[in-house]
Amino acid sequence: MSSSGPLARYREKLAEGGLQRDSGQEAAIQKLEDLHAAIAGYRIGGGGGFLSRFGFGAPKEVPRGLYIHGSVGRGKSMLMDLFYDGADVERKRRVHFHEFMQEAHGLIHTWRQENKVTKTAEPIRPTARLLADRAWLLCFDEFEVRDIADAMIVSRLFYAMFELGVVVVATSNRRPDDLYKDGLQRDLFLPFIDILKQRLDVHLLTDGKDHRLDRLKSMQVFHVPAGEAADGALDQAFSDLTDDAPAGPEVIPHKGREIPVPLAAGTVGRFTFHDLCEQPFAAGDFLAIARRFRTVFVSDIPVMTDGHRDAARRFMLLIDTLYDQHVNLVASASEAPEKLYAGDDWGFEFDRTVSRLMEMQSTDYIERTRAT
Repeated sequence: MSSSGPLARYREKLAEGGLQRDSGQEAAIQKLEDLHAAIAGYRIGGGGGFLSRFGFGAPKEVPRGLYIHGSVGRGKSMLMDLFYDGADVERKRRVHFHEFMQEAHGLIHTWRQENKVTKTAEPIRPTARLLADRAWLLCFDEFEVRDIADAMIVSRLFYAMFELGVVVVATSNRRPDDLYKDGLQRDLFLPFIDILKQRLDVHLLTDGKDHRLDRLKSMQVFHVPAGEAADGALDQAFSDLTDDAPAGPEVIPHKGREIPVPLAAGTVGRFTFHDLCEQPFAAGDFLAIARRFRTVFVSDIPVMTDGHRDAARRFMLLIDTLYDQHVNLVASASEAPEKLYAGDDWGFEFDRTVSRLMEMQSTDYIERTRAT
């Protein structure tokens, strides 16, 4: 066993007291340890990838990837951290699946423009070659397929990348057979599930303690007043709830538009009040956000007056949507919930928002939040 392998690092965390013994995690980390050994020094050019077909490098069987699925809060991102950081592969990449597919769509569009061909031309293989050249090991956190545009090309794209020698490791809340469940034209997506199961070992991270839920129940989720101290508390909460996973901006496709997310990692998204309530968003936009994230951060909620009529209406709609979809809320505000509206126009309606904001801070509400 390499000292830089995920199993050794996992045991170090146990010894330091940063983790508690968890048989499910231990079984998963052993799978990652086996893969760590199998890919040591792996490269497409000398490891059975497409360059070997032209006489470059010694042919070698491409290691099977790994797909770890299990319920929310079981530490999948933390386990991925331990694996990815020590993986001895020169070109490796860890990326959210949605961001990766956006990049693929962009490359396909660019290829079509540069080659001046019709939409019926086949840009998948050249796109796969570009992506494979950038990363021989691809690691996806929170693997999920929600968008029909992704579903329509993912089978051909990943088949081509696997043929080129790319090794994929993924964590997900869903087993492969449940990906894109009930999606439009799902029959066209089903070959991708078969490809995943052929090229990746599928491992269930057995149920146990929801470590992320325990953290959420023990932390303050509504901070007053907004400001530097509250921002620091939200920074720490975001770090805790994402297991320090890589975070960055993303967009959520919705009805031909894109909803910008300033910061996202896994199933946690972070916004300001301005990002959500001072933009021309409607109920469908908030529903798309609620379906994308299990926990939503909203900072800098101001006191609203009749001069902020539209923003107050959107805020009420946002809270209603998050509540109805059982999404956790972590927020900072100028005042306590009952003092956030100082106008007359929405006084009666805002009472329900106050009630829901209070309930969303309770342990009972947090324990009811969805597990997928």
